[in-house]
Amino acid sequence: MTARRCFIAGNWKMNKTVTESLALARELRGLVSMVRHVDIAVAPTFPALHPVAKALEDSNVQVAAQTCHAEASGAFTGETAAPMLKDAGASWVILGHSERRQFFQETDAGVNRKIGAVLKAGLLPIVCVGETLAEREANRTLEVVSTQVKGCLDGFKADVGARFVIAYEPVWAIGTGKTATSRQAQEVHAHIRSLLTGLWGAEAAAQVRLQYGGSVKPDNAAELLAQPDIDGALVGGASLKASDFAAIIKAKAQA
Repeated sequence: MTARRCFIAGNWKMNKTVTESLALARELRGLVSMVRHVDIAVAPTFPALHPVAKALEDSNVQVAAQTCHAEASGAFTGETAAPMLKDAGASWVILGHSERRQFFQETDAGVNRKIGAVLKAGLLPIVCVGETLAEREANRTLEVVSTQVKGCLDGFKADVGARFVIAYEPVWAIGTGKTATSRQAQEVHAHIRSLLTGLWGAEAAAQVRLQYGGSVKPDNAAELLAQPDIDGALVGGASLKASDFAAIIKAKAQA
């Protein structure tokens, strides 16, 4: 079996000024400087992305953007293109987050186009999928996740897909304090892995890292990260406090 390196990313969403973001980045850098067994990234706001990337240069913390536009340039007021993010210091781009789907009407087809733009710019995607509470209560979780995975990844081949990260984020667990149990999360992660095997073959599917997102905290991280198909976490609120985010990162050692 391919050994997958744990990857924990913090999504700061629309929080923190540039000054506050720099303070958080510097504090985190100090707290995790000795971590060698986990890949780490933070996703600040667009105004803070370049300053944070400069503050984290030569550290073990990478920088992600929270979204991008599918075009490389053009008359799209207020949008940011993937090549700009690359130039600003990003390595990753979060795509298809449930908040983007909910508030900005993003679709699987739109995420698919953005993945192409991200790859063309020399970046890598963190592709988010997940069901709503109504969909889970209707026992449609695996159906919904299957549709999202297939739609987002349509047309991409195994050689490039093996480097993707897919984040399973049950919408009902984001920012609510509710968390999928480790069993629930593992069930969906295993299902995603089987979907990837069907799309790309077992070898590539075994390389794709699957993150769990949804109210991940220091006190539940170790149990979640101990599951065989959970290779990391996409952390929201807890990533806004350096000590909490560092504790989640270090929880992998206990998993």
